[in-house]
Amino acid sequence: MNAMFRISGAGRLSQAKTASFSFDDKFYVGIEGDTLASGLLANGVHLVGRSFKYHRPRGVLSAGAEEPNALVQIVRDDARKTPNVRATVQELYDGLTAHSQNRWPSLSFDVGAVNDIASPLFSAGFYYKTFMWPKSAWKSLYEPKIR
Repeated sequence: MNAMFRISGAGRLSQAKTASFSFDDKFYVGIEGDTLASGLLANGVHLVGRSFKYHRPRGVLSAGAEEPNALVQIVRDDARKTPNVRATVQELYDGLTAHSQNRWPSLSFDVGAVNDIASPLFSAGFYYKTFMWPKSAWKSLYEPKIR
């Protein structure tokens, strides 16, 4: 098993039981009992998705059910697809197929990432602060221009 980011001999999982899985149509090998997130990290995959609104890159942030970033789609067959599964709680099994979300055409080359050029203008929560003053300009100026 080629897991460049895994410490050999450490951990509670037996490295004898491996599971092959795919993420965005690339095949990887993990340890049975791993989560999808730990399997991806062990294989050197750090980018797992894009933010919904601005398509900013997202990776694994936490180790449990509180994970806000590493949301993936689990595909069983053409009829059974489960979106928004946290990679930190999805157990690895042999044949698991997962896809990243909020990207087009691919995760590494996302057309929506063009928003990075204007990222200094889009600070966190900018839309809550921008059109607040003067209050009388909302109906006559801001709202008509936005619409």
